[in-house]
Amino acid sequence: MQESPRGDPQAVSPAVADMVTAGAVDEELVVQGSTRLGTFSSLSYVNYRHLWFGTVFMALGQWIQQVTLGYLIYDMTGSPVLLGLLSTIRALPFLLVSPVAGVIVDQVDRKKLLLVMQSILAVSAFAMGFWVHTGLVQAWHVFLFATITATAWSVNQPLRQTLVNKVVPRKALSNAVALNSMGFNTTKIIGPALGGWLIELFGEADNFFVQGAAYIGVLFSIGRMHVPPTVREPTQNSVWKNLKEGLSYVRVTPAVLALIISGLVPSVIFMPYQTLMPVFQKDVLHAGPEALGLMLAAPGVGAIVATLALATLSSRVRRKGYILLGAMAAMGCCLILLAQATSLPIALLAIVGAGGFQILYAATNMTMLQLLVPDAYLGRVMSIYMINSGFSPAGALFGGIMTQFFGAPLTIALLGGMVVAMAVVMFFRNPEMRRIET
Repeated sequence: MQESPRGDPQAVSPAVADMVTAGAVDEELVVQGSTRLGTFSSLSYVNYRHLWFGTVFMALGQWIQQVTLGYLIYDMTGSPVLLGLLSTIRALPFLLVSPVAGVIVDQVDRKKLLLVMQSILAVSAFAMGFWVHTGLVQAWHVFLFATITATAWSVNQPLRQTLVNKVVPRKALSNAVALNSMGFNTTKIIGPALGGWLIELFGEADNFFVQGAAYIGVLFSIGRMHVPPTVREPTQNSVWKNLKEGLSYVRVTPAVLALIISGLVPSVIFMPYQTLMPVFQKDVLHAGPEALGLMLAAPGVGAIVATLALATLSSRVRRKGYILLGAMAAMGCCLILLAQATSLPIALLAIVGAGGFQILYAATNMTMLQLLVPDAYLGRVMSIYMINSGFSPAGALFGGIMTQFFGAPLTIALLGGMVVAMAVVMFFRNPEMRRIET
């Protein structure tokens, strides 16, 4: 087996550039003349356009599902404990399944695997809709459905990320990742509202049928994609050895290791502020429930603005490491500002900024990983990176315990300070990140 690249981005990047450029996109599949669109330039690549629309429909179905499952389990049981357990079950596969999923992604036809995962999601959604429609559904059915779909998602997420740099050239990668984030965050605003409206209008069962229909649309979109074959290296003869090989690559490549570790920042240190919004709204701002709704929607507004800006300007900034570290520091500063807020307008301004810089940070992190990691390792690296999603419940619990002892404002300020401190440490301890160029 070839020796893994070892952390010098100046040594890694040319090789990766050749790999990305060699098979990323068929130039005849570019719509001539549409590359002048700027912000939406990646959509001029036909295969990426299919991938992007599939991602949007898939995310829309997922947000509708999240609202429907929460409403259904609480309506059936009236138990906040089971409601919290449902969220935990939806996060666990990212911890337990994602690493193995990465090994599979690196060894099989990625398009076929994506079709299989989407088929599982579609069939399970229709089956759950039928079960709810008959009135025979019980709590364990909901938890089984959540386990199946969350497991499929834990494979789906890293798998989709490995396809982006295969359907656009290297020069368009930053724009493509930004547009993916924009599509996902747009559905994050529309999806929950649509899900609630559909429950009110048609009931829970029909929501599952809507999800299934959305996933069927994704299947058609994937079917029309042309994906170049994966670049593979000689592999070990067991899943565990292949996984160890991926972990070893991350460990001996400092820039990649730093990006993986920094991916934990949003889940464990930054995102817990969102779970504290009800406390902040009631005990600090002394505002009504309408204020809570605005505060929960504000990060999505910032995210859309940030991704549009990133999609427009990404090609003009070559040193992505500076964007990453700057966005991380700005995230922390927004939390510190939020902790000082005594009025709703200031709080909303801070939350919009926090949501915007968080997405700027996450999209840049993802872009840098895809620029650095060779195709043969990309599935395993993406799956390791996606493990951070499984730490969300731990981050929320951490924030809740801190709030119990210190109160919401001080907790949010401390979390913000930790994020800023981590950005400073990474700036000085990981010069490899600053040198990564597009």
